[in-house]
Amino acid sequence: MNRLFDRTRIRVKPLAQRVNKLDIERDAVDPSTYEGSLSEAAEADARTAAREAREARAVGAPVILAFGAHSIKNGLSRLMIRLLEGGRVTHFATNGAGIIHDWEFAFQGRSGEDVRRYVAEGQFGIWEETGSYLNLALAVGAWRGLGYGESVGALVAEGGLPIPSDSELADEILAGAAGDAEEAVLTRAAGAADLRALLRAHPLPAGFLRVEHPWARYSLAAAAYRAKVPFTCHPMFGHDIIYTHPSARGAPIGRAAEPDFLSFADSVSRLEGGVYLSVGSAVMSPMIFEKALSMARNAARTENRRIEDFSIHVVDLAESRWDWQADGEPPQDNPAYYLRFCKTFSRMGGRMTYASADNRAWLAAFLRELEALS
Repeated sequence: MNRLFDRTRIRVKPLAQRVNKLDIERDAVDPSTYEGSLSEAAEADARTAAREAREARAVGAPVILAFGAHSIKNGLSRLMIRLLEGGRVTHFATNGAGIIHDWEFAFQGRSGEDVRRYVAEGQFGIWEETGSYLNLALAVGAWRGLGYGESVGALVAEGGLPIPSDSELADEILAGAAGDAEEAVLTRAAGAADLRALLRAHPLPAGFLRVEHPWARYSLAAAAYRAKVPFTCHPMFGHDIIYTHPSARGAPIGRAAEPDFLSFADSVSRLEGGVYLSVGSAVMSPMIFEKALSMARNAARTENRRIEDFSIHVVDLAESRWDWQADGEPPQDNPAYYLRFCKTFSRMGGRMTYASADNRAWLAAFLRELEALS
């Protein structure tokens, strides 16, 4: 067996000791007043996306917004909450870092550490509250049957976490051990075993663990949880700072992430007539979309349905001189071929456009156009 790194050797510091680059009170985008700079092409793309989103919602088709962590770091949570509250976007999806920044802003009003400095010090990402509370939230959420985004949204929206007693968890584990236990009971037992192992290593009294979030109003995860709008997280193990913490456990992370992917795939399965927005996500969004769409089309074929009439709007900072709509996929000797987010989405069917733009400016224009159409 390969040798494993022992995380108990790590010295974890309090989050309050970390120097942060971002302050949510200072850096939050005001959706009522913000106007960024867009090219004519990007402005036209936002206008078209808004019109298509309006038409999609009028016929009950979904509007899905997938975004990278920088959309949260750039202070866009209030703008996205406004899209959520108006029912204009029906599903939000991000990566593990997006969830972490959302939670840190809600918890301490600040986020964004100096990676160069803290890697040099051997301290990057190794912070107590972020690691302990988010890993615990995922273990509790998986035990409750919640997804990844829901688990963190519940932590913020409910102001803490329910902590079961050891005997309660033991009873659920025993129920799963019964020879005739159904899958739902086995799943609950597995979640109970994961949580019991975590609580044995990091004991907490049974009851409700209060965790204050003074800046909860900035949390998209909490707003989505309260509104019962899907906000899914699609992590990759080893990519996120919470995996450095001694309380990290792979099973609860995977147990919470699986329903999020299936929720995302369900939204994609209803995309006929809808709109998919991929904003600032070079890897996560195209990768999960292509798998979800393939699954959805596979099932649709058996039901004599098609998923062909939809729009994809991809937004990122990288410039692309290739006309993906007119010229299709570029040859492999063209650098444009290696823009993963364009190449993948150009293969998905539907109507795909690419806009080179700052995510703040494009989403602000998208919201402004949507509200003008209301």
